[in-house]
Amino acid sequence: MRKAAVALLLTLALTSTLASCGTVAGVGEDITGASRTVQGWF
Repeated sequence: MRKAAVALLLTLALTSTLASCGTVAGVGEDITGASRTVQGWF
């Protein structure tokens, strides 16, 4: 049950990310921004 919930959450996150970007370049920019944010935490 827990694996299914995690898979659903990841699928929803990926879908919303792709829908909001509109292009492959936009996805790359979003991933770069997210990775910089995570690096800032450490």
